Amino acid sequence: MKKTLAVINDLKKQGIIEDYAIGGGIAAINYIEPILTYDLDVFVILSKTSDKHIVDLSKLFDELRKKEYQWQKEHIIIEGVPVQFIPADALEIEAIHNSIEIDYEGIPARIFSAEYLIAILVRAGRAKDIDKVRKLLEQAAIDHKKLKAILVQYDLVNKYQEEFQSYEKKQ
Repeated sequence: MKKTLAVINDLKKQGIIEDYAIGGGIAAINYIEPILTYDLDVFVILSKTSDKHIVDLSKLFDELRKKEYQWQKEHIIIEGVPVQFIPADALEIEAIHNSIEIDYEGIPARIFSAEYLIAILVRAGRAKDIDKVRKLLEQAAIDHKKLKAILVQYDLVNKYQEEFQSYEKKQ
């Protein structure tokens, strides 16, 4: 993972990606007890293109191909780690801008804050995402005021309450 993060940081230094933050299971592990996760989800803000409506990952993937990293389904294997690059939407861009820096064996990396991670997982709504949210609510130090503001801003309050209102009363 250390070498993988160094490659991702290098992509940012080169200007191939403007910024990034790690989400998904790997980000959750920063806040909760370890869980099984298969890949590294890297949400990226891409460097500006001539057409803001087109998502163009070709510069990113060309650079990784030059370094001879191989594809495996939707992942690119970087130093043995399956990585999925996900172009960030509005919520994820805000989450990247509000991400926190961690140190992984001497390599800096950015991860979503717990509050943004919860909002993104709630929006996705898959069973495994809902399970991560439950664990985050149980184990992480959550700023509930900040979380509520994010949920309101991105119209996720009802979806959150449907899943977690009765759950939070038990806490």
